[in-house]
Amino acid sequence: MPSTSKATSKADKKATVDAAAWVFNVVTSVGIIIVNKALMATYGFSFATTLTGLHFATTTLMTAVLRWLGYIQPSHLPYSELLKFVFFANFSIVGMNVSLMWNSVGFYQIAKLTMIPVSCLLEVVFDKIRYSRDTKLSILVVLLGVAVCTVTDVSVNGKGFIAAFIAVWSTSLQQYYVHYLQRKYSLTSFNLLGHTAPAQAASLLLIGPFLDYLLTNKRIDAFTFHTPSLVFMILSCTIAVGTNLSQFICIGRFTAVSFQVLGHMKTILVLILGFLFFGKEGLNIQVVIGMVIAVIGMIWYGNASSKPGGKERRSSRSSQQKHAGSSLESSDVDEKV
Repeated sequence: MPSTSKATSKADKKATVDAAAWVFNVVTSVGIIIVNKALMATYGFSFATTLTGLHFATTTLMTAVLRWLGYIQPSHLPYSELLKFVFFANFSIVGMNVSLMWNSVGFYQIAKLTMIPVSCLLEVVFDKIRYSRDTKLSILVVLLGVAVCTVTDVSVNGKGFIAAFIAVWSTSLQQYYVHYLQRKYSLTSFNLLGHTAPAQAASLLLIGPFLDYLLTNKRIDAFTFHTPSLVFMILSCTIAVGTNLSQFICIGRFTAVSFQVLGHMKTILVLILGFLFFGKEGLNIQVVIGMVIAVIGMIWYGNASSKPGGKERRSSRSSQQKHAGSSLESSDVDEKV
């Protein structure tokens, strides 16, 4: 039937675009991690917050050029919403940097894993999302696998716990807000970046040098810039444009939870690439088993969440009996998300 063929074609097109968006995000995210690792470890540029500000400044320049060329149409985002988003986003960046400094690597990884349950809670509370048992179990398998291959030493202290708590909640709120703002104000990923990138660039470049000094006891104005380090900085900023854009595209097309779950594939890829390019130190049977478990969980999540009832939004709608003897309709309407 023509209608069935048309629906299938539309579904295939959506799946293709979804896959392309996800590959774009994985490639740019893994790429920027490798470049930043080289920039910081090889050339000693340890000013992470300032570097992030430069990333958003480059993104701002890109959105300005695209707007001038007519590829980004005018859009509206209330100033109050912009302030809330920048607040969450900047606390996420600062919180993650401080958490990594004040906590052991093991506890830092555990804190990152808790973003999925927090994101689930936000979707359940604000979007009335309902998860099936298989979807919940698949998320637990992903968390178990990533924990097995990344969590080693675990030590906790008071200020480190507070930093991790702030980082987890602010990151989860920021990612939830990306999806929320795009849906509420009908914003494309470019539109949203055009609104948020300038504010993030300005605020991070303002506080970045001071925060980096507190974290590293090094001043950025005392750093000796030379050609190789400048090349890596420019490369990092260029890749960051794709990373920022692909994050907004993926969260807009999926949800924050799906972005977090599938995002752990990047963790696995970074581990694999690290072993390939920086030596096999740390590669053992525990890491391999953890990777296998995580990948199985991701495949299971993709299958479980795509099934009817796997992940649905529940909205209440009043229904009335129009005819005597007719069966009562449910007041809950399930919408696939």
